[in-house]
Amino acid sequence: THVHFDHSGGLQHFDEVAVHSAEAAALLQGDNYEAVTWLSDREVARPPRPGWSARQFRVPPVRPSRLLHEGDVINLGDRQLTVMHMPGHSRGSICLHDKDQKILFSGDVVYDGSMIDWLPYSRVSDYIASCQRLMELVDRGLVAKVLPGHFNIFGAERLYWLASNYISQAGICHKISTCAMRSIASIALHVANSR
Repeated sequence: THVHFDHSGGLQHFDEVAVHSAEAAALLQGDNYEAVTWLSDREVARPPRPGWSARQFRVPPVRPSRLLHEGDVINLGDRQLTVMHMPGHSRGSICLHDKDQKILFSGDVVYDGSMIDWLPYSRVSDYIASCQRLMELVDRGLVAKVLPGHFNIFGAERLYWLASNYISQAGICHKISTCAMRSIASIALHVANSR
């Protein structure tokens, strides 16, 4: 659903890798900055080998086998998933929509927690537009269940509330604090990835 390291770290083991075109270069280059690669030893349950440390972790370069765009359909045989470009969390964030089952695979676009919009390549204005699209899906009765990238599954009513709440909180104060957080995150990422 996007190139952040917690969603793309093991992609080199797959034969088929699809990514939104906005993040294809970052994936191809193994861009640790855009992949938001910051990891500490305490976050790793079991190191991959003796002597390994989180400071050694890098997102490996991966050549996407398919570039995704708004409206593309991924055919899984018995299920069709429509790509919805929903930037805000990252510039290439997508949701995958199963129209027949009214299921939305939302990745990190929306989950039942505070939406993160202060990372490099996050944009509050894009996030607002994406949240408006999410609310429209609910209004049109096109989503019954949301399967997010983190936390619990939830329904249409909760999706609407999360999206509308984000929009209502995204005023000037939010934008200023987001800018400050993005600056701090950017410095931390440059330090973490300069080793």
